[in-house]
Amino acid sequence: MKKKILFINFGGLGDEILFLPSIISIKKEFPDSEITLALEPRSKGVMSLTNVIDKTLFADIKGKHKYVELLRLLRSIWKENFNIVISSGSNKFISVFLFLTFIKTRIGYNSGKLSEMLLTKAVPLNKSQYAAKMYHNLVESLTDNKTELPEIEVERKEAEPNTVLIHPGVSLMSVKKGMIKTVPAEVWAKVVEGLADRGKKVLVAGGPDDKAVIETIERLVPCEKYVNLYGKTRNLKELAELISGAEKFLCSDSAPLHIAVALGVKTYVIFGSTDDKKLIPDNGKVIPIKSQTCTCPLRPCLWERRQTTCENLECLNISADEIVQLVLM
Repeated sequence: MKKKILFINFGGLGDEILFLPSIISIKKEFPDSEITLALEPRSKGVMSLTNVIDKTLFADIKGKHKYVELLRLLRSIWKENFNIVISSGSNKFISVFLFLTFIKTRIGYNSGKLSEMLLTKAVPLNKSQYAAKMYHNLVESLTDNKTELPEIEVERKEAEPNTVLIHPGVSLMSVKKGMIKTVPAEVWAKVVEGLADRGKKVLVAGGPDDKAVIETIERLVPCEKYVNLYGKTRNLKELAELISGAEKFLCSDSAPLHIAVALGVKTYVIFGSTDDKKLIPDNGKVIPIKSQTCTCPLRPCLWERRQTTCENLECLNISADEIVQLVLM
């Protein structure tokens, strides 16, 4: 009998991309299964990157009506007769929610005695590893398949020699929540000009969230020094195709990073308050760019020790010259 499997993963677009290996491994184990992913509406773009998900369910848990949204999701789940549910998230409420789905096989992280009682499999949560591996721990009782990196389905372009594609922005939601994860726009402008002056063909891309940093680059860097592709990619799939055609990719800690990882493109990433060891694979293709002068004892602090970044932002004290020199190596 064809299995109906529900995955639940609430988070940003980057989280959904990092969650893909878990779904892919299960699809390999049960190729005839029907896979449904429950996620936040803001992350629906992941569907343009993969063919492994058959259906989606949405719940806007970051909105004003979180519990109403969860109740609606629960009702939608009841109609589907799923055989297995697999959910990320370490909140103690997760196990209660999974129990209320009445799905026979319920898998989630072990968040204490309640999860051990309500889940059929309470998986130890190991946060001290690459996030894709952390998520993949959830499915290892169901399959021997090990999908270590995100995999996406896009039309790949042949990499153009000597090109550096730059995607400088981060999501506006993270900024509004007080999470500053990249260097100032003026530094990005100097990076664009510095790479161009050293003979690189520089391409700059971005979406609606990146308007402010792109406008600063446009104001400070002569237009003939770089190719401005801002707004040229209409969706995530087109951005992925653009990334696939670059020899090197330079970005902030954001969703495009995880797309580049999936494509195997040589990638350089600005890291400040977040932990690079948890967000990039140790495969030599992704190079973290971090402040060499930061002495903050809490670094990396975001999520583990703080929910917002501090005002000092010593961890983002990275000069344009440092960034340029690393990319040129």
